[in-house]
Amino acid sequence: MNFDFTGNDATVAMSGDFTFTDHAAFLELMNRLFATASVPIVIDLAKVEFIDSAGLGMLLIARDEASKASRQLTLRGPQGQVKRMFAVTRFETLFAIES
Repeated sequence: MNFDFTGNDATVAMSGDFTFTDHAAFLELMNRLFATASVPIVIDLAKVEFIDSAGLGMLLIARDEASKASRQLTLRGPQGQVKRMFAVTRFETLFAIES
């Protein structure tokens, strides 16, 4: 997984595969996201090519942390396999998802 912050530190664009091996990097990413002012957090997934169950679980952890911090979390642009995984797992019922 690669990630780039765009605009401010509350918006991040991820790319590549998002799997179990990305756990430590994702925790660092979350620390940076939640260190920002109380603005909505956006995780852009448009360039993520593959996500496994661990990646889905990490997004759920981010959702829980956002809820604890009273922050809005939006997932943006899931494509291909990621979009199919979201459909299978009904992530649209758990997250705000922008096309």
